[in-house]
Amino acid sequence: MSYEHPNEQGRTIREVEREIMARPTEHNTTNLNLDRMQAILDLMGHPEQSFRVVHITGTNGKGSTARMTEAIARTYGLRTGLYTSPHLERVNERIAIDGQQLSDDDFVDTYEQIKDLIAIVDAKSAQEGKPAMSFFEVLTAMAIWAFADAPVDVAIVEVGMGGLWDATNVLTADAAVIGPIDLDHMQWLGNTVEQIATEKAGIIKPGSTLIVGAQPHEDEVMPIIEQAAREQEAAQVLCDGQELEVISRQLAVGGQIATLRTPNGTYEDVPIDKFGVHQAHNALAALAAAEVVIPVNGALDGELVAEALSQVKVPGRIEQVRTSPTIIIDGGHNVNAAQSLREAIEENYDFEQVVGVVAMMRDKQVEAYLGTLEPLLSQIVVTENSWRERVMPAQELEEIAKKVFGADRVLRQDALPDAIQLAVNMVDEQDELGVGYGHGVLICGSFVTAGDARILLKEHHNPDLSKPKAERV
Repeated sequence: MSYEHPNEQGRTIREVEREIMARPTEHNTTNLNLDRMQAILDLMGHPEQSFRVVHITGTNGKGSTARMTEAIARTYGLRTGLYTSPHLERVNERIAIDGQQLSDDDFVDTYEQIKDLIAIVDAKSAQEGKPAMSFFEVLTAMAIWAFADAPVDVAIVEVGMGGLWDATNVLTADAAVIGPIDLDHMQWLGNTVEQIATEKAGIIKPGSTLIVGAQPHEDEVMPIIEQAAREQEAAQVLCDGQELEVISRQLAVGGQIATLRTPNGTYEDVPIDKFGVHQAHNALAALAAAEVVIPVNGALDGELVAEALSQVKVPGRIEQVRTSPTIIIDGGHNVNAAQSLREAIEENYDFEQVVGVVAMMRDKQVEAYLGTLEPLLSQIVVTENSWRERVMPAQELEEIAKKVFGADRVLRQDALPDAIQLAVNMVDEQDELGVGYGHGVLICGSFVTAGDARILLKEHHNPDLSKPKAERV
């Protein structure tokens, strides 16, 4: 079944996606509770109790850590469920079983199996004057149902936003992972790192093993996390830099090799198929989480860990999609993500010229994000992505970019395909040898931008970078 073709019940996945995405957002004060999620789990018979859970929050690194944890567990022979967000191209990317995203048919069938229960919850909410289930609550319920139906041994679940009131927080984590905490989504989570840390520490549950990544604001957030761990009576707390350590790392083709230490042992020369020191720390958190949910006493098998981490692909995170010229896509949208992106490119590429193609959302720290990337980029082409309701208009982004880069380094193309083509032309003009070495294009600023660019740059869709006719999904 393709994205446009119906299943046996006559429903296409595009129809189901539109039906789900038309629901209320969870980002408002009336939706800040877990009542609807608890209600639908009651109706389902609490399928979430049938599998172990790794629950992952943090401002950055959630998706990478989740995929690495899942890969280790699956390589060890466990049946795995993986729930991530947002999707880049297709909504069924969000739910995967045994490393494979749900097929279009299975996604539609999962929705059909629980839609009557969703309707019951919606009706009860309406009687109480409360909103219907949000689109993220529905997707979370679908993931839980699919994981129990498989059935999986362990579910690796990425928080959508925050933690305390996130729909995924109806789960009780065996391993609760809190990655780096920084300023992002302030209109919903709070204007300080302390407020944001309080939200994210909400995923800690009684008996959980808490795994805490390296914190850029350690003095501010660690007391909050440690207090939450004590109040919830976490089974143990493992912190990057203390109980957990990246002992060493060195560059390798396509990624890096790192030596990682957990309380159970030292894993030497682990290949990690991603660039950047931050990915070594994500791998460390994933390894610690996997040790919790894999039923093995002591350290895991180093060869299996190496096999798993050497093959993890994380779409839209410092992802090289073309050569000659080199084109890199990154969906990070905050200052911490920009810093990691810049450091990884400076460490792993020898660029003489990098032209940025940037489209961002209005609610982000746009000037600070651009300022972090300014030393890396020779020029910047500002543009817009396909999320018209939230994207910053290119003209407005242009004015901010001029403050950061100076007017002579800023160009504007309102359509993303045109912006990419312009950037490619600019690096081609400077590439005297015509081989692409030393010249690159970086497309970044939002996961929507990353998803749009991945569709545009697929060889079979758009080999000449001409503007495609397919609409964003």
